[in-house]
Amino acid sequence: MSSSRIVCTASIDGAGVEILERVASVNVASGMDEQTLMRHLLNTVGIVCRGEGVVTRNMIEGCPTLRVIGRPGAGYDSVDVSAATEYGIPIVFAPVGGFAVAESVVALLLGLVKQIPLCDQVVKDGRWMLRYEMQPGDLIEHTLGIIGVGRIGAQLAKIALGFGMKILVCDPLMTTAQAGELGVSSVPLEELLRRSDYVSIHTPLNDDTRGLINAKRVSMMKKGAIFINTARGGVVESLDVLADALETGQLAGVGLDVFPQEPPDASHRIFSDPRCLCAPHVLGVSKLAWSRLCISMAEDMVAVLEGRMPKFCVNPQVFP
Repeated sequence: MSSSRIVCTASIDGAGVEILERVASVNVASGMDEQTLMRHLLNTVGIVCRGEGVVTRNMIEGCPTLRVIGRPGAGYDSVDVSAATEYGIPIVFAPVGGFAVAESVVALLLGLVKQIPLCDQVVKDGRWMLRYEMQPGDLIEHTLGIIGVGRIGAQLAKIALGFGMKILVCDPLMTTAQAGELGVSSVPLEELLRRSDYVSIHTPLNDDTRGLINAKRVSMMKKGAIFINTARGGVVESLDVLADALETGQLAGVGLDVFPQEPPDASHRIFSDPRCLCAPHVLGVSKLAWSRLCISMAEDMVAVLEGRMPKFCVNPQVFP
């Protein structure tokens, strides 16, 4: 075994570890903050950035042996891409688990539309007769708006079509022909918000999408719409925007797997609203997805360390 190390900000799947150990020892850092991670960088050739972990400019500049950064997922906003590119460090990512996110959007949507948490509580509280005051909603013959149609958005559209839903999408990179092949209608964002009964967002987090969903855009939605975010918390301006919309009835439900700050402040008023259904940024790491994510990332990190091109790279311009 080489004296070189690969440091993980949090544990990864064993199959990924086995692949990485072909080229270096694998260690899990004792903390995810920059100061703690800096202490783990001696002889480090690779960093796996998972969870709340970050890879900052200071870390990249302070680790002259660093040769590759890995992200076991599709997002990479926790890595300083500019600094990595400047220092010629490839960032590999793993956009191979989109099916788990798409399935989870449907799970959140069904939970909210069918009022599953409320139904469950009514039975357990012995309030059976409330059934005559309840009326769950439907997916069939309703419109789902999907903002961002990459791998996840496209997979979600295919699933939703099976429920008999009409699909509107907004993605500047999608052509009319591509939309037709997928069986969806491509429309501007404002039109999507006005016409959709349910809205799910699947954009990356960048300067163009940060705060994309704000009070003004929520006010454009149908009154009583449901909003789902499994992308990145920062695409929503703040939790206050969503809480206000729930309180006024502008939104009938909110499903969140991601938050502007993670972990979020659990005392925020939105978390006391039963119409807000949440998960701790875990819905994209189902058993099958997590294994595929870690294997894909690990194989690409090993490829870089062995002088080969990775399959999925954020900044391929670092290669000659």
